[in-house]
Amino acid sequence: MAPSSSSSSWIPTRTTLRRRTQAPKPSSAPALDAADDASSSDEEYDDVCCQECGSGKSPAKLLLCDKCDRGYHLFCLRPILVAVPKGSWFCPCCSSKQNKLKCEFGIPNRFPFIFPTTCQLPLLAGSLDSQRKRKRSGSLVMSKKKRKLLPFNPSEDPERRLEQMRSLATALIASGTQFRDELTYQPGGAPRSANRAALEKGGMQVLSKQDAETLNMCKRMMDRGECPPLMVVFDPTEGFTVEADRFIKDWTIVTEYVGDVDYLKNREDDGGDSMMTLLSAADHSKSLVICPYKHGNIARFINGINNHTPEGRRKQNLKCVRYSVNGECRVLLIANRDIPKGERLYYDYNGDEYEYPTEHFV
Repeated sequence: MAPSSSSSSWIPTRTTLRRRTQAPKPSSAPALDAADDASSSDEEYDDVCCQECGSGKSPAKLLLCDKCDRGYHLFCLRPILVAVPKGSWFCPCCSSKQNKLKCEFGIPNRFPFIFPTTCQLPLLAGSLDSQRKRKRSGSLVMSKKKRKLLPFNPSEDPERRLEQMRSLATALIASGTQFRDELTYQPGGAPRSANRAALEKGGMQVLSKQDAETLNMCKRMMDRGECPPLMVVFDPTEGFTVEADRFIKDWTIVTEYVGDVDYLKNREDDGGDSMMTLLSAADHSKSLVICPYKHGNIARFINGINNHTPEGRRKQNLKCVRYSVNGECRVLLIANRDIPKGERLYYDYNGDEYEYPTEHFV
């Protein structure tokens, strides 16, 4: 939870304290005019006294424990609180019982001051351990911060982009595939209405609004002829494969996996090696796959790793992620580390199922 900033001035208001402390209202009280409201603010807290000094004065600075409702002046606490903390606050008596939290934050029992809640941590001063605590808290927030997907960065030279497109065209012609950069729904296959992310067993992660706009930006660049900086090359051992034609930053959308969408039950005896899971439904008959044999893009030629060997796993520089986009399933290939120019692209053909045999991969 975000702590209150000690650098900004705090103006105590009765409304804030009542929301924060949940101070009880008198059981019976006459209606107050707006003019009388301020003068009666102290009366609401007449029955609340500070457990440290025993005084009920300065009610605007009385803080009530969220567990036992005992009162404490902000200036009577040790360390002193300069502002009403956001979120839950517990008094010294109640917080001392939270041994589990003590262990989590690593506060030794030898310290004489009360165990702080997370909202009090930035207010501790003069202690090396409290400074270390603040550093840990900051790094934890950074690790939980969601990373945003990045659009691919096309080559600036138009001639180089044409050379990249020619390399893809050569691979598509050799494999008898027509270029498509979106999922296609053919007669006899699964209809578009079958592509419903809500059917995913266990649920499917939803592409955020910002990441969806990044994906749309990639599509618009493709429509302008600005393709991802990738080159399709032929390897005598691996066949057609793809390599980066310029530096690709971590978390970049490299391409979307596309092709004809069909029910898995229709393709269980298919001998192709490029089928991709699109929807893994609880009802097996509704599971969908992407078949890029007749229609596809450069994703078809990106090879997989041998996930049975350490050397094979180290080659992985892309990850395959399925997202719900406007309620439909989509499959994206995303860089999972920085990729230098000239490095070949690889991802793991298997998710958690390990159904695809990769022992023979180089």
